[in-house]
Amino acid sequence: MFPSLYAILDQQLMKTPVVKCAKDLAEAGVELIQYRAKELSPRAYFATCSSLAEALANVNARLIINDRPDIAAMVGAGGVHVGQDDLTPDDARRICGSGRWVGVSTHNLEQVRAAAHAPVDYIALGPIFPTATKKKPDPVVGTSLIREARKLTQKPIVAIGGITLERAPEVFAAGANSVAVIRDLLDAQDPVARAREFLVAAAKSRGASHPHSMHSQGRNDG
Repeated sequence: MFPSLYAILDQQLMKTPVVKCAKDLAEAGVELIQYRAKELSPRAYFATCSSLAEALANVNARLIINDRPDIAAMVGAGGVHVGQDDLTPDDARRICGSGRWVGVSTHNLEQVRAAAHAPVDYIALGPIFPTATKKKPDPVVGTSLIREARKLTQKPIVAIGGITLERAPEVFAAGANSVAVIRDLLDAQDPVARAREFLVAAAKSRGASHPHSMHSQGRNDG
């Protein structure tokens, strides 16, 4: 089963050291963690990605690197996530290989349709709700677009953008496999406790027998 919670650790929003936060989240049952640092130099980004990959190597959590398939491959991460202005999924796949996941951001049905036929492991869709984590966010698409996208693909759909604990059930009900959460996790007084709440809410929404059942496929197996 695809992980129900996709934690995105944005360096600019971190209030605790990112490696410690990632380890704590993984130990709490979060199986999909993305690291994003738009403002860091390539050298600093590589160094932190390398530390994260090492920290998560022996836990049941897959580390996804934002934007950089080359870094994902070099540090032995579990995958890469690309946007519409980054390398194409085909190029990302060529660089990081078949053993890692490639995810892509989409903002409309045309992009979802293209992603459905691209070599990607999941399709991120959003922003579902208004979001403050991007300087120039795409137009809000709402949960109705999740329902439309669900008809176009069997691939896992990750809903992103303004998703809170309260809104998560609505997103799952619309057909999303997973919720990507940034601010509602990182702004929480206790991000780990908030992550656990998300996992419980997801388990209820998805009718799962327990909050996190991804088994061995979630590992950073490179």
